[in-house]
Amino acid sequence: MNIALMSHDGKKELMVQFCIAYCGIFAGHEICATKTTGKLVSEATGLPVTTYLSGSQGGAQQIAARIAYNEIDLVLFFCDPDSNNPTDQNSVNEISRLCDRYSIPFATNLATAEVLVQGLRRGDLDWRTIVNPGK
Repeated sequence: MNIALMSHDGKKELMVQFCIAYCGIFAGHEICATKTTGKLVSEATGLPVTTYLSGSQGGAQQIAARIAYNEIDLVLFFCDPDSNNPTDQNSVNEISRLCDRYSIPFATNLATAEVLVQGLRRGDLDWRTIVNPGK
């Protein structure tokens, strides 16, 4: 499965710790991320991560385009609800809208991400291969 990782500045360390904890599960999948998040995750876990631009420089739009082409199967976007940056909220809204449109599982917080990753481990998300049989 293709998994996209994104996180606001205030949640990057949480994303890194989450990926360390679930490194064994993520190792069996393709990971992509915005630049800083991807670099931090890759350095901490040793996982190969395809990185795009930083979120503020168009990385969120690059991942959004992959979602729109149904090339992403799961999105983990750790959001900072206290962020006053309107760009942060716009990115979350756009990614959320696209995930809803294409029925892509989407987590914006640790609790939901835990549920989705455990589901990924159990095979609960294997239905995505039916949606995208060519992957």
